[in-house]
Formats: sequence, C-alpha cells, structure tokens
Amino acid sequence: MHLRTLLLVLITLLPMPVHAAPTPTEAAAIAVANQNHTAYTLPLAKLAIAQHLHSIGVITHFGGEIWTILTLVLILQFGIATRIRNIAVNLSKNRWTQGYIFFGLALVLYTLLSLPLDIYSQHIERVYGLSVQSWPSWLFDQAKILGMTYFGGVFLVMLLFWLIRKFPRTWWIPLWAAVSALAIFIFFLSPILIDPLFNTFEPLANTNPQLVQQLEQVVARGDGIQIPPERMFLMKASDKTTTLNAYVTGFGASKRVVVWDTSIAKCTPDQILFIFGHEMGHYVLGHILSGMAFTVALLFVAFALGFYAFQFLLARFGKRWRIPTQDHWAALYVFALVLTVLSFFAEPIANTISRAQEHAADVYGEEVVHTVVPNPQLAGQSAFQILGENSFSDPEPHPFTAFWLGSHPPTWFRAAFAQAYNPWLPGNQPKYLKK
Repeated sequence: MHLRTLLLVLITLLPMPVHAAPTPTEAAAIAVANQNHTAYTLPLAKLAIAQHLHSIGVITHFGGEIWTILTLVLILQFGIATRIRNIAVNLSKNRWTQGYIFFGLALVLYTLLSLPLDIYSQHIERVYGLSVQSWPSWLFDQAKILGMTYFGGVFLVMLLFWLIRKFPRTWWIPLWAAVSALAIFIFFLSPILIDPLFNTFEPLANTNPQLVQQLEQVVARGDGIQIPPERMFLMKASDKTTTLNAYVTGFGASKRVVVWDTSIAKCTPDQILFIFGHEMGHYVLGHILSGMAFTVALLFVAFALGFYAFQFLLARFGKRWRIPTQDHWAALYVFALVLTVLSFFAEPIANTISRAQEHAADVYGEEVVHTVVPNPQLAGQSAFQILGENSFSDPEPHPFTAFWLGSHPPTWFRAAFAQAYNPWLPGNQPKYLKK
C-alpha cells in the first residue's frame, strides 16, 4: 500500500475521544472565565519564581527532545551503534545473549547522556522547594527505573528483532499489538506492583476515617463507579515532594483512590473532595477506556509511519551508518530515532485531547461534590489556587507552550471556570448529574 493511502486510512480509523459539546450553562461560564484572570493569582515574589520555572521547564523540555534526537543521529553517524553491536557479537555467539548485552550497553549509554539534564531538573526542584527528596533517595529511584526499563525493554527488543526476521515486511503490526497489550497490562499492575516501589501507601481509613466517609459520599453521587473504603489509600508524598495531589488509579480489580499526605496537610476537606471528584470524573466519563483506545490507535499510526521511515533511513543511510540490514542490532537506534521524532510531533495532538478531557473532569468534579460541600464553586477555585501556588504554576503561560506542552488547561482558566460555573442556579442545568 502506498504511504499516502495508508496515512489516509489510518487517520480515518483513529478513534478520537468524544467530548460532549458545551451546554449553555457551561458555555456561559467559559465566556466569563476567559475574561477573568484574577481567579488565580500569585504574590509578586512567587510570580517571579513561577515565570522563571516555566521558562526553565520549556527550555529543558524542548532542549531535552532536541538533545535526544541529536545524540541518536550522532551515535549513528559516527558508527557508535555498530561498535556497540560488535561488542555484543564478539562477547557471545548466542543471539539472545547478544540482544541482552546490546540493549544493556545501549541503555547505559542513553542513561549517561540524559543524566545531566535529569540531575539539573532535580536540582531546580530542590532549590525552589518543590522536592525534598535526598540525592541518595533520588539516585536509588533512578536505579529502579533503569532496572525496570531494562527488564521490560529487553523483552520488547528481542521481540522486535524476532518479528523482523520472521515477518520482514509486516513486523510492525504484531509489535504494535504486543506494545499495546503491555501498556494496558502495566497500567493495570502499576498501583499494585510499581507505585509501591517508589512511595509508601497505607489505608486512608487508618489516619483519616472522616475523610473516607466524605469520599464515599462523593462516590455515591457518581454513576458507574464503585470504590470501597479498602481501596482508598494515603500516599506519603511528603518524603519526596511538597506538591499536592489526589487521584484515582488503575482499573478493574486494581482501581483505587490515592490521597497525598501533603494534600491533607495543606488543603481543606472540601478542596480534597473537589480534586477527588475531578479524578473520579475521568473514570465515570470513560476517559480511561477512551484514552487507552486512543493511545493504542496512535501507536498504530506511529508504528506504521515508523516502519516506512525506518526502511527509508536504512536504504538512504544504511551503508554510511554500517547497518546493512534491518535485523542488524544497531538498527534499533534507527527505529528509536524514528519513534522519538514521531513522539515529539505527536505531543500537541495528545495534549489537545488531554486538555478537553481535563476540562470535562473539572465540570464533573464540581457537579459531583454538590451537596457534599457547601460551596462547590469556592472549593474548585480555591483548590486550583492552592495547587497552583504549591507547584508555582505560571498564571500567564505563553499560548504556544500552553498548546504544545499543556496536558491541562491553564490554571488561571480552571480557577476562573470553577468560580463561574454554577449549574444549580435557577434556569441553569448540570451537564452530567441530574439537578
């Protein structure tokens, strides 16, 4: 199939998450919010820090992306990829062992090249009090991430090259299926096996039984979600961070509520309930399943485009890079380069979808805490104020960075919308819950 034809087919098959059009009440609140830039403000000293951190974040993000792409190109251009492959081949005649060695060396090289930027980012968070994690603890976390990446990644690498040898023209299709299944499996297991490796959890009822009762009231007002008290947990985030959060994670048997101890220390119960209501909205509104479907479809597009770009680069530069065939171990760097570039340009697409889902969850969160908290508008607006203050969220991010990097609507808009949205007034109508 011609590449252009394939692209058209893939785009039409891509299941974009569906979002209901704004109701008249919601649209009126959006119009008011767009003119209100005072619902979320920062004192001058914090404002300067927020703007500085925003600038650093933009530079490190785009700089990190460019650095990754540049290093991959240089590794290929100077034959380093082939030299790593030669080391693996010289150490063992067994192809499986070669794969373990090659991927291990490649991962160590990537880690060393990206470590300075990671250290700088952690340094900045420590300087401005966003992180209180010690350097030994941080390095231990990085080591755990490295170990999980190796043992998970080497499986995919070995599968990739086995599929290339078995299905030289269609290997990307079963690879896409395997990666998609693994991503869903990891999402399911994450709250049970992965999250406890990095943070300490305990039943929320042990320390905050009253909050559990209030969370149960919010759950009872929702539709289509069941989270019993034994699935509500406190996370001791204060060991590592000063930022705030409360969320729902996992799905099916692994689904649970998590409230950070920093949130309990700094937020009022009403604010925590609103934050939880927002997270609950993602499940009730089907964002988890639609998000998974969208991710799987986006991976399909990326792997399809990646296959053609991979073949083109090997045909055009394979001799120069000393990579004669697609099943050459060093070809992994070519595929990594292609996926990195595609991932970079997919960012604004994924973030545009994410912002729509986050806004819908904001609407749901404010509606679901009605009658549970006395003033949902104040609870929402003040929650965004304290969340923004503690994370130094820039009140006026540049429109381009908000578009490209923003997975959530700007904090100023979320606070202003929460303040303006009141579907319980006479003549107004809620969007998701019955009046």
